[in-house]
Amino acid sequence: MARRSRGPGLAEFAAFIVDPDGRVACWPESATRLFGLTTDAVTGRDVREVLTGHGVRELVDQALAAAAAGRAWSATRPVALAGDVVVMVRCEPLAGPPSGALVSALRAPPGSGWLSWAASRIGSTLELVRTAREVAETAVPGFADAAAIFVPEPMLAAGELAGHRAGHAVVRRLAACLAGQPAAVTDQLLPPDEVLILPEDSPRSQAMTGRGPVLFGQFDAETAGRLATRPGGQELTSAYSSFLAMPLLARGAVVGCATFARAASGAPFGSADIAEAGELTSRAALCLDNARLYERERRTAATLQQGLLPRRSQVPPGIEVAHQYQPAGDSLIGGDWHDVVPLPGGRAALIVGDAMGHGLDAAAVMAQLRTAAHVLAGLDLPPAQVLHRLDAMAAELAVAPFAATCVCLVIDPSGRSCQIAQAGHHPPVLALGGTTQDLELPPGLPLGLGTGSFQATQIGLPPDATIAVYTDGLVESRSRPLDQGMAALHEVLGPALQPPGRELGAACAAVIQAMSHDSEDDITLVLARIRH
Repeated sequence: MARRSRGPGLAEFAAFIVDPDGRVACWPESATRLFGLTTDAVTGRDVREVLTGHGVRELVDQALAAAAAGRAWSATRPVALAGDVVVMVRCEPLAGPPSGALVSALRAPPGSGWLSWAASRIGSTLELVRTAREVAETAVPGFADAAAIFVPEPMLAAGELAGHRAGHAVVRRLAACLAGQPAAVTDQLLPPDEVLILPEDSPRSQAMTGRGPVLFGQFDAETAGRLATRPGGQELTSAYSSFLAMPLLARGAVVGCATFARAASGAPFGSADIAEAGELTSRAALCLDNARLYERERRTAATLQQGLLPRRSQVPPGIEVAHQYQPAGDSLIGGDWHDVVPLPGGRAALIVGDAMGHGLDAAAVMAQLRTAAHVLAGLDLPPAQVLHRLDAMAAELAVAPFAATCVCLVIDPSGRSCQIAQAGHHPPVLALGGTTQDLELPPGLPLGLGTGSFQATQIGLPPDATIAVYTDGLVESRSRPLDQGMAALHEVLGPALQPPGRELGAACAAVIQAMSHDSEDDITLVLARIRH
């Protein structure tokens, strides 16, 4: 279970065994390398005497108690131990023989203190809650025995920040961490997502209003009263004797507050600790603000995109249409759009497009193209003319260079035919009698290049023939090449439309379910056919 560091910047790992009383029972060579202590010097000694440093004895007590209860000690975070080595420790029970606990230790790369290690851990994603959890978990137990992260409620509700003035503050606890306690216990005492109204004289309010650290020696009355009503809450309020509230400042604004606590058995917070906390919270605040800005853009793009997708298409009686849109996920907003435009004579224009990229820019481009396409198709222009004018308009958009693909169809029930033109889009698939085929169409170049060269093709739509139009997210992904995705679509689409006359909505859902497992992009699928 040991591995030697193979060069600068690599961590070093060791594992050793302690008996139920906490005495070292097995101390391998890897532990000697990591801690600089020989097997003879350590074996039989109390591990609390071997691993020294601020707060270590209390942490080891918690770890051994957890192991004795049959559970792993989950605080695998940095602790300053003998020789000022920064080590992350995990303690797991051994059912025996031998009985006792297995202690795993991982040293951070040479020259990195806990702050450097913490900085590398914070901001791994652009998710607010996860970022807050990373901040709390990096501070415990290396810097404090407990930590909690709060943000203003308006920041979550609207993504906006306001200046903090004297008075009550409404905040939401995003994350908390208690040394040696499993997450379930911490969440019961300090529930994530809990909204709190902080009195004006509370340390957290003072830290956010005054934009500076606040040291205090006990919970404020409101917090203590609330905790007292929860199982284990009274023990929690008496466990700590030194507290530090730090404002989270980013880009000149207060994005929240971090509070840290130390047990009575440890050293109280001092000026050096305030300086360290300032470094940690400055990094944390910037990451939280980045997450806030990203979430605001994602929310804006999602609102824009969802607001412009057709809610209830006006489909002429002679045509049956089913469509389904699946976003890429909570953190990605794409540029897919689709529309059905009724035309004179019972005809309908069917348009599917994809503005390349993700985020607000892609959604904004999609919005403009969809609106323009709807208007142009409503003028009863031929599909090639719709794409020609869309291309000219897209070339003039005041956005960064982009490309968008599009396919435009006009379905005519009376003539049992369909006229199609495409701009760099995957060709539609025609399904009939359980068989499928890609339509052979002039490809055309994507919109936005200003070429204006598009050609239309007319095909017949015999009874029970269904035409499928889709965006590339349905058939392309990093784990699935395009040719495999196209083959899979043909394998799925034919059976999904059986027996003949099967309701298109059910077929559409079946195709999406079968095809969307590995997609990193948003997906649009539209199925259409002429009614008998």
